[in-house]
Amino acid sequence: MKTYLFQVTLQEEDDGRWSVWVPGLPGLASWGHTKEEAMRNIQDAAEAYVEDMIESGEPIPVEAGKIEVFDAPAIAVTV
Repeated sequence: MKTYLFQVTLQEEDDGRWSVWVPGLPGLASWGHTKEEAMRNIQDAAEAYVEDMIESGEPIPVEAGKIEVFDAPAIAVTV
């Protein structure tokens, strides 16, 4: 089991919604009505994205400074 920690970019839009994307995973983006909702949505999307890459045999891009990989179970906490 590996744990991947991804840097995300979070931006408030003019209409009050929040956009969020993962620079290290091309094309992976989501949004929410609140920051918290956007972060939950990108978490779910990232899990599906990485699972699909693993099942397809694609390498997970490990871009310096944007993705950390742990060989042991871990959790990420954002405060």
